[in-house]
Amino acid sequence: MPQTKGILLSGGSGTRLHPMTLAASKQLLPVYDKPMIFYPLSTLILAGIRDIMIITTPHDLPQFQRLLGDGKTFGVQFTYRAQPSPDGIAQAFLIAEDWLAGSPCALALGDNLIFADRLEFMLFNATRRQLGATVFAYQVRDPERYGVVTFDETGRALDIIEKPKNPESNWAVTGLYFYDHRVCEMAHKVKPSARGELEITDLNHLYLEEGTLQVDHLDRGCAWLDAGTPDSLMQAGTFVQAIQSRQGLLVGSPTEAAFRMGFISVDQLRERGESMHKTALGQMLIKVADGSKHPSKHKK
Repeated sequence: MPQTKGILLSGGSGTRLHPMTLAASKQLLPVYDKPMIFYPLSTLILAGIRDIMIITTPHDLPQFQRLLGDGKTFGVQFTYRAQPSPDGIAQAFLIAEDWLAGSPCALALGDNLIFADRLEFMLFNATRRQLGATVFAYQVRDPERYGVVTFDETGRALDIIEKPKNPESNWAVTGLYFYDHRVCEMAHKVKPSARGELEITDLNHLYLEEGTLQVDHLDRGCAWLDAGTPDSLMQAGTFVQAIQSRQGLLVGSPTEAAFRMGFISVDQLRERGESMHKTALGQMLIKVADGSKHPSKHKK
């Protein structure tokens, strides 16, 4: 079975965060002690994905390259590509079509943070499905801001509507999507919406219509934060600070995720921590390395 590749979409102009995003990409803004992009990157790594394309604006691309490099630090490989204009999330698959070359793919939005107890298990299940697509739904207070999914009495997904004026449910589709090898073929069928964009909801709807869309629920014990507004950006930072300070658990560290997945060794983990030893983040990485009881089980 072909290995799943990952796309990290970090484009857009971040108008809801102006003036902060006039000089810097939204996905490079700090969420507590890490750049925003570290959080969805960690999710892709926890899904076992090692081949990742980062799509951003032509203007911001050099900044992402400077921050992330070629991926060796995390035991993965990065490819960079520009999205000349923000023409919709589903456009990512057209931009990456030659690179995907028929591989299944996971797409993570660069401003999304997901934290859950059983996240690795859910991600593993999504990558193992060979036919169709998998999305994750989360209950929100303001569903009109998102793609909203409705269910029948058995829990089967009935419909997905993008930013409905009168939502029929409060289950929003998060910014993490898994697709089979046909995703580019399906993306070519998506027509621009009224706002001129290739909507990810329309792509998901194609899978829904053929009966191959799996909607997994993120229930109590899970947190999903879309850090695209000043309020949600602050909430995300406060959440990460609370978990890390009170529980001593790292949130959204691609270095720790890479170690947990066996992408880097305990020595590489400690080296990364020591390079940032003046920071609390660096000290936490060193603590994880020192607390590893079976470093031999983690392969380089």
